[in-house]
Amino acid sequence: MRWLGLYLRSRRAPAALAAAGGCAALSWLLWTVCSDSRDVGVPMVILTVLLLVAAVTATLGGPDDALERTGALAWSRWRAAHLLVALAVVAVPLLATLSTGARFGPAGLVVRDAAGLLGLTALAAATIGTARSWLPPLGWTLAAIVFPMPERVTGQILTWQSQAPDNRAAGVTALLLAAGGLAAYAVAGPARRAPAEAAL
Repeated sequence: MRWLGLYLRSRRAPAALAAAGGCAALSWLLWTVCSDSRDVGVPMVILTVLLLVAAVTATLGGPDDALERTGALAWSRWRAAHLLVALAVVAVPLLATLSTGARFGPAGLVVRDAAGLLGLTALAAATIGTARSWLPPLGWTLAAIVFPMPERVTGQILTWQSQAPDNRAAGVTALLLAAGGLAAYAVAGPARRAPAEAAL
């Protein structure tokens, strides 16, 4: 139990959990105050998922790159479990709103986008580092919201975040990103930081 506490503190998990909860609560409050509709608009649902994913991004890397690669711990299992818990941190608060006056849904959209964006973030953390891992999800998601392309399959794949929950191409894309990110992050862990970056 002590090891778990040390792990969570080293990953800045308490701050990330507070930030994710705060983002979800603020989004819920804004919609409740500013809209007469119970159903939150799809763009805001997607952006809220993106914000919550960004909030947990900092937990994907620790302060010691060498420790991340020690053979003394079964890091692959810890990392895989870490991502699954992060998925719950992102999805559960939004799914809980479905019984309130401001519903962030549909549930399929929330789970698909949370899994896909978290997988993309994990994949980025394993390749370009935790500090920059939020950039690909941010850029891709904003482009998908501004330029939705529901007509062709290629467009549905490129803008999977903004497609309907039952869209097969979007679902497969999110699944591939989630599985790829989980595998890459669990096996390789976060990319090593440059010496100057590690010194900050």
